[in-house]
Amino acid sequence: MSTEATLIHHLQSLKQGVDAILSDYEHDSVLFTPDGPIRGLDGISAFFEGFLNNSPPELLDALTLVRQDIDGDVAYIIWKAEPFIPYATDTFVIRSGKIRVQTFAMLLQPVATG
Repeated sequence: MSTEATLIHHLQSLKQGVDAILSDYEHDSVLFTPDGPIRGLDGISAFFEGFLNNSPPELLDALTLVRQDIDGDVAYIIWKAEPFIPYATDTFVIRSGKIRVQTFAMLLQPVATG
């Protein structure tokens, strides 16, 4: 698969669950997060399970791709899921249809208390 096709599949798989998401990664893929790197399918699985389980059900429906750039085997996206996530960014290194390296960062909307 091309870089773009793999990216499209990855974005679509977010609504299909962790098994679909993991199909885009290799056993030694690395996901860089603000909390540090996560290596391998077990760690990446735990990351996405936590993200999906801790997100409001409406978050994925609110996800909007703001920008997408692809150059060879590198893809860069900016996205949002308002009102929950006003800004997020990912970079992917994709080889042979698999995400080898990904970076991820997001700005969370403060939760109102009262």
